[in-house]
Amino acid sequence: MICRLWRGWTTRENADAYERIVREQVIPGIEARRIPGFQSIDLIRREREDDVEFMTLMWFDTLASVQAFMGEDYERAHVPAAAQVVLSDFDKRSAHFEVLDRRQQPH
Repeated sequence: MICRLWRGWTTRENADAYERIVREQVIPGIEARRIPGFQSIDLIRREREDDVEFMTLMWFDTLASVQAFMGEDYERAHVPAAAQVVLSDFDKRSAHFEVLDRRQQPH
């Protein structure tokens, strides 16, 4: 399994707008593509002293699944123009980690 990690930062004033864009446009757009081997995406938010940090964690079966999502340059960040407008900074490249142990817990 591969975890694709990306981070972006907004001002406090733009944080809610950015979150709305990701939840209402970016994530549904990714899901609509029905990418083979794409399992899920997590959106995480952290209020900091001077800004708001967002992180996405995308879960894929294999690196080939990531390449099906982004193409040959799979480390390139996927940041649509609407999202870039409200971000003050963002990772231009995503990091990819091999997941060695992920344990689902009983509910």
